Amino acid sequence: MEQVYGLTGWIMAALWLLAISATVFALVHAVRQRSDAFAAVDKLTKPIWLGILGVAILLLLVDFLGLGLPAFIAIIATGIYLADVRPKVDEVQRGPRW
Repeated sequence: MEQVYGLTGWIMAALWLLAISATVFALVHAVRQRSDAFAAVDKLTKPIWLGILGVAILLLLVDFLGLGLPAFIAIIATGIYLADVRPKVDEVQRGPRW
């Protein structure tokens, strides 16, 4: 039975590490973008996204390896940024990819 709990612990640690890595990546990406790019794609402003992603990192650190409700809130916020905001901000700064 200890092997099951040990394996579960390793899986939870890997998921937490993936979540914190993605959130740090999203925060670094947001920091490096121009402020006007967020307004150009009709998304929340850069300072708001920096705040959301900063709070997401704090929530993940507070919920260290627990992956409870605070971690899920942080993961959802990071997912929204990476799936919706990031591609549009990149596109408006680089232009179309064709």
